[in-house]
Amino acid sequence: MSYASRAWRAAAPRRLPAPWRSPRPLSSASGPTAKKSVPYQRTLQQEGPGEPSRPPPASAQVVVVGGGSLGCQTTYHLAKMGVSGVVLLERDRLTSGTTWHTAGLLWQLRPSDVEVELLAHTRDVVSRDLPAETGLHTGWVENGGLFIASNKQRLDEYKRLMSLGKVYGVESHVLTPSQTKDLYPLMNTGDLYGTLYVPKDGTMDPAGTCSTLARAATARGATIIENCPVTGIQVRTDDFGVKRVHAVETAHGTIQTPCVVNCAGVWARALGRLAGVHVPLVGMHHAYVVTERIEGIQNMPNVRDHDASVYLRLQGDALSVGGYESNPIFWEEVSEKFAFGLFDLDWDVFMQHIEGAVNRVPVLEKTGIKSTVCGPESFTADHKPLMGEAPEVRGFFLGCGFNSAGMMLGGGCGRELAHWIIRGRPEKDMYGYDIRQVTLAAPAPSSRFHHSLTDNNHWIRERSHESYAKNYSVVFPHDEPLAGRNVRKDPLHEELLRQGCVFQERHGWERPGWFSPGGAAPVLDYDYYGAYGRERHRDYAYNRLLGDEYTFDFPPHHDIIKNECLTCRNALALFDMSYFGKFYLVGPEATKAADWLFSADVSKAPGSTVYTCMLNRQGGVESDLTVSRISPGAPGSPLAPAFEGDGYYLAIGGAVAQHNWSHITTVLQDMKFQCKLLDCSEELGMMSIQGPLSRVVLQEVLDTDLSNEAFPFSTHKITTAAGCEVRAMRLSFVGEMGWELHVPRADCVKVYRAVMEAGARHGIANAGYRAIDSLSIEKGYRHWHADLRPDDTPLEAGLAFTCKLKSSIPFLGREAVEAQKAKGIFRRLVCFTTEEKVPMFGLEAVWRDGKVVGHIRRADFGFAIDKTIAYGYIRDPAGGPVSLDFVKSGSYELERMGVTFPARAHTKSPFDPDNKRVKGFY
Repeated sequence: MSYASRAWRAAAPRRLPAPWRSPRPLSSASGPTAKKSVPYQRTLQQEGPGEPSRPPPASAQVVVVGGGSLGCQTTYHLAKMGVSGVVLLERDRLTSGTTWHTAGLLWQLRPSDVEVELLAHTRDVVSRDLPAETGLHTGWVENGGLFIASNKQRLDEYKRLMSLGKVYGVESHVLTPSQTKDLYPLMNTGDLYGTLYVPKDGTMDPAGTCSTLARAATARGATIIENCPVTGIQVRTDDFGVKRVHAVETAHGTIQTPCVVNCAGVWARALGRLAGVHVPLVGMHHAYVVTERIEGIQNMPNVRDHDASVYLRLQGDALSVGGYESNPIFWEEVSEKFAFGLFDLDWDVFMQHIEGAVNRVPVLEKTGIKSTVCGPESFTADHKPLMGEAPEVRGFFLGCGFNSAGMMLGGGCGRELAHWIIRGRPEKDMYGYDIRQVTLAAPAPSSRFHHSLTDNNHWIRERSHESYAKNYSVVFPHDEPLAGRNVRKDPLHEELLRQGCVFQERHGWERPGWFSPGGAAPVLDYDYYGAYGRERHRDYAYNRLLGDEYTFDFPPHHDIIKNECLTCRNALALFDMSYFGKFYLVGPEATKAADWLFSADVSKAPGSTVYTCMLNRQGGVESDLTVSRISPGAPGSPLAPAFEGDGYYLAIGGAVAQHNWSHITTVLQDMKFQCKLLDCSEELGMMSIQGPLSRVVLQEVLDTDLSNEAFPFSTHKITTAAGCEVRAMRLSFVGEMGWELHVPRADCVKVYRAVMEAGARHGIANAGYRAIDSLSIEKGYRHWHADLRPDDTPLEAGLAFTCKLKSSIPFLGREAVEAQKAKGIFRRLVCFTTEEKVPMFGLEAVWRDGKVVGHIRRADFGFAIDKTIAYGYIRDPAGGPVSLDFVKSGSYELERMGVTFPARAHTKSPFDPDNKRVKGFY
């Protein structure tokens, strides 16, 4: 019996022996061994690199680099969609990098509606489409999946997945421990709270899948060239200063092409450097072991024991056992020559999985280990793939950084990447994967990485480690990262920290979440959760406050957020919104660009402010924002820059500012408008004072008349506050009378203190974004990437008023909106309230007259109306249009964790439906 098999027996005691707990260095430079054994009967490995399988062509429409799961899936889908001249280049043989040794698991349910759809397509490709097209078996095995819950919170998470699965027709069942034992007799169920069983989950074979994809792609005209490494990417700058892909250089010739797709896995960062593109991922060792034969294990489902951070994959009559440890090994020196290689398994690292595996399937204690598999995988800072067109170079696309999920996400992501290349955008909402959005978000919020972070190795390493270590953690609604924090602080950060601000992280910014009466709770330097011999922070107040909110019930700070909300509704509150994106669109053709970019008519007189959307060609909402017409100012002024022609000031939610910048920049480049987009986000702070008493207080601070007649809603002007020049805007994100103050960074603290001093006798309070979330949903204001996404249209979202359809002015997406208006709306965003005060967070199923018609996108508690509020898109199961009469006529229930609650549908906001309060009428 091998040393590894003895390790199983060493794990039998509850407390691991001392050698397995000793600290070790952060990383290892150990190279691959000559041969290791993967548990597959067939791989695509051949001896020696050899000559290219065929000569490279002189030109191609698209060149895909990397012959793993994503490269093969993207090539297949491009060819299937009719693109001729698709070439896939692989430096060795197909699958030779990371795909060949992958476990190949496919779990259909994840806490994301988009990912459920992506996984469904992968499953369809490998189990149905490829066999039908080629007559070949891909190696798909449908043995089911079993998620293990050892506590109530984990089972609650699984029940949320079950409810979402009903929307998409994914069969799943919550089982008791005894039912689980009947299904899986070899499992120890004595410590279980319950399980989630998904019968049609399964396992993919990497060689079988990729070779079949290659066969299907070449049958449709694609060219696949193995043993053809890429040595360079030619990039040229066009007449407008835009960098574009020109050609791909290989060791065997140059291919002229306008489009390159980086599917190079761990090697994607090096490939990106050839084109001057930052690819923020890291390589890590990722391991599993394969057992000897286990009697009675045949036909058992695959198992994920998240609390033990272990998975058990059926391997014929054996098991593959792996997981995600807290101290993974970084692959520091990524070798260009590495192909079909594996590392020696570091048992000091892997042993932490042994106890959990033996506890769950006790027979493993007496089972030998046949082989070890430890190979490279690429991981990203938010544990989501990197996809889409790189912001640095047009025509350079990414399909990499899949965090060990490249096989199961490959089909869905390969199809979306093909859409992206052909049509300019994906079919589904891929914002969470889009490289253009590149700070880490916790699973619920929506943001990725600011461009200043994408080549920050220290930040990428910290975030990638935390994402890896927390891969199996419960996804709670209000979680926040601990790694890579305090990168971008606004001018009020220290002032608010002293007052008990509990910060959230969005796009690198620290923004106010809520205010704790317990005093300051600063975010400390990342301690790697005590891994690598580092000492964990003790008495870490911020981490303790986060931990208190690890629940699917109302969080313990619910009443604190209630007080912030009701203070805003009844008196006034100050919201620090300095993390907002603040752009200027200026130049001779700024109005021409604004007419095309914005769905609403923003070409009004200086001093006006308009709420508008930006759409894509399909009519989907790429953004909602406010646009203010401005007059030229002084050179170098962040409040009013000097410019020739026309000017517009754009204020955009900070979490999506990078997305907006990328969208606008792309449109300006494509349309060749003569204007500039300037970013003043760092130079300006922004505070919003909202509530019935906001006018009384601000009239003491601002040197201007704030009456309705002198300063109506949706207008702005430059004035002074506490002796400082500011731009005041009468707007609201919470449904109250109020003003935003846009203030030069150096003056923010002075203006803030003046407002707080004036408001003190009127009961002013600080409030954070948790309060904004509640107040805004109560008023019915949309949040982009929750209620609004690129695959939602203004008509579906109830925002037809933002579209200038009564004018003759063309705008991006107009034709699609007009076509939808003529054809009818087949899904619609609906507001629901429940009488029972039950916490909801999104992903709940919506039932209408006994049938599932959609799911909730966003939910919160409305404290003024004292009800749970939820928004979701619904469809007619019969396939007809969704009219307001259809909405009103149904009987609704919302399913939360398998339990349904009666709900009422609203066609107007349940709070202040006549919009009197924002106009100052109380």
